[in-house]
Amino acid sequence: MEDREDLRSLLPYLPVVSRSSSLFWPSQVVEALKALSSGPHHSRVDSGEVLFLAIADLRQSLSLTHFSDSLAFAAADGYSLFFDDVNIFSYPSSSLLMSRAEAAKWFGEVVPVTANFLLRLPSLLEAHYKDADGYGGRMGGVKTGLRILESQEAGIVFLSQELIGALLACSFFCLFPIANRGPKHLPTINFDHLFASLYESYSVQQENKIKCITHYFERICSHMPVGVVSFERKVLPLEHSPPCVSYPKADYWSKSSIPLCCFKVCRSGLIEDHSCEGLEVDFANKYLGGGALNRGCVQEEIRFMINPELIAGILFLPSMADNEAIEIVGTERFSNYTGYASSFCYRGDNIDKVDLDSMGRRRTRIIAIDALCNPGKKQFRLGCLLREINKAFCGFFDQSRCQQYQGLFEGDDSCRTQIDHDVEGPVAMSSDLLLCHEALSLTSESSEGIFADRLIRSSGGKIIQHVDHQDQIGIVTGNWGCGAFGGDPELKATIQWLAASQVIFFSCLIYQHPDLTLYLDLMQKTKRDEFSDWNDRFRTGNVKNLCGIEGLKEDPYLKGMCTFMYGNRNVSLTVVRDAAASLSPNVYPTSGSVIVRPAYALRPFISYYTFGVEALQTLDQVTEWILSHEWTVGELWNVLVDYSAQRLKGETDLGFFSWLLPSLSSTSDAMKLDVPQTS
Repeated sequence: MEDREDLRSLLPYLPVVSRSSSLFWPSQVVEALKALSSGPHHSRVDSGEVLFLAIADLRQSLSLTHFSDSLAFAAADGYSLFFDDVNIFSYPSSSLLMSRAEAAKWFGEVVPVTANFLLRLPSLLEAHYKDADGYGGRMGGVKTGLRILESQEAGIVFLSQELIGALLACSFFCLFPIANRGPKHLPTINFDHLFASLYESYSVQQENKIKCITHYFERICSHMPVGVVSFERKVLPLEHSPPCVSYPKADYWSKSSIPLCCFKVCRSGLIEDHSCEGLEVDFANKYLGGGALNRGCVQEEIRFMINPELIAGILFLPSMADNEAIEIVGTERFSNYTGYASSFCYRGDNIDKVDLDSMGRRRTRIIAIDALCNPGKKQFRLGCLLREINKAFCGFFDQSRCQQYQGLFEGDDSCRTQIDHDVEGPVAMSSDLLLCHEALSLTSESSEGIFADRLIRSSGGKIIQHVDHQDQIGIVTGNWGCGAFGGDPELKATIQWLAASQVIFFSCLIYQHPDLTLYLDLMQKTKRDEFSDWNDRFRTGNVKNLCGIEGLKEDPYLKGMCTFMYGNRNVSLTVVRDAAASLSPNVYPTSGSVIVRPAYALRPFISYYTFGVEALQTLDQVTEWILSHEWTVGELWNVLVDYSAQRLKGETDLGFFSWLLPSLSSTSDAMKLDVPQTS
């Protein structure tokens, strides 16, 4: 185990010890945990006060006694306040946090099972790393083991819900060493500050946050879920670095001719209750979780309380840079709630009915993106606009598939292609790789979808990867970067729409024979009528017809180029293969090598929850007007930049929507306007 690079990166932040080929607890810790697992009659742990004494003993056995590893000053009082039938603040009896009956169940049933989770942590970790090698093989060599995902290191980690339960048990017992977390920009992971804050400045919301956590442990102690959760750091490299998707410059957005995706305004409801599958935006702090394990209780912190498995990411994900986002797929929701901030209240058990994907993850996709904090007037500067749109864009595109394809073909340089665009997908390649007939399919009946693909089997029968269809996965968001972050709601809504709409191009390079190369570069074209014509020709299966299209060249090796935009027809790899075969059947083999460079984005929709913000009362009318005039991403971006420049110069103090459509505040019909007002 010690020679594993992934484990070595994490060991300084774990409480277990590694020696030779195994992980284990120190013997004193094992004895203490065995006593706890035997119940209160054996361990004498039957109150919050005694529980914290047991926690202190465990920490001493782990040598977590240095000042740099010390816990929050009032942590012991916080545990006592929550679990014990004592009224420290002389509140009425009805205000006591946990009743005597509830405490008896907690210490008699939950604490022993939780201690047993801790006893099993070393074996769970060992099994995880063994399974991670299998995951990596199925994902084309992509690393999936638990490790520190450093800043600027794109990568993904898969954890079982059982292992997450054991890791969160470590947090509850405050067993993680914390001395070295600060220099690594890792946020707090133990629960000491969560409980200390309850004592230092009691609040109803803090009490109810802890109730969500204790309910989570009650649930997993009675029935451990068996799913999987993935944690992914997504990075847009600041420098052009083919074949990675790199950080777009302002000119890229300005010149984009991609159409805007559908915009749905939701005047009521919550992001986490959205009926359609979507990428749900976490209005994140740059430190994942924000104040979840302290006093925070707004959008991000609430989500971490009702989906506590999100907390596991705090262990190994350092703070996000401007060009990074974190995507978490598969967490289970355990609690219901009402309210927000000071009115937040735990409202009992939640049975999560979200379906599982092919990898055992719930189809709950959460994307953490941090906005500029209290940007004031500087949010209208071009650099800040670019920072925010690229932050959202980083969150919205599918980077894990990018890595998957790269990993599949790492080390094989026989058919590499240099990418010259600012934003491109990766090259992927293997020999004798068979793709299913819809591997390059585009959505049918709509231009609002993204491609869905499925790698199924290599010639040796090994499953490479199953990627579920994602053509209906949009963005579910709201007032990201507003509220506590102080951003302009109209500006942020527009920026998220632009980021969700932007398409990265889809390219594929197919080698079916050394003497037969069909190169298809699927790129953006502006006019839909041109696309329809090209797509019709392509679907006929007659490659010769493509030669009449501008940009195509024919040579002895049949090297052809075709450019077109996503639209309302399906194009499959089978069509390309059959077309090549019909043109040159004598040289078309039954096997060959295939390179696929996939594309990501053009989310089919963005569902926007306004949460009653007054500035967004006209959001419906504005988005409908823009869509009716068929604006592109570039056109809306340029208008937004013009407006922002006027705000900076003090030439207008109107909100973006009123500036764009002055008639919205009058009796005129905005839909009759042909050109937005710019003054």
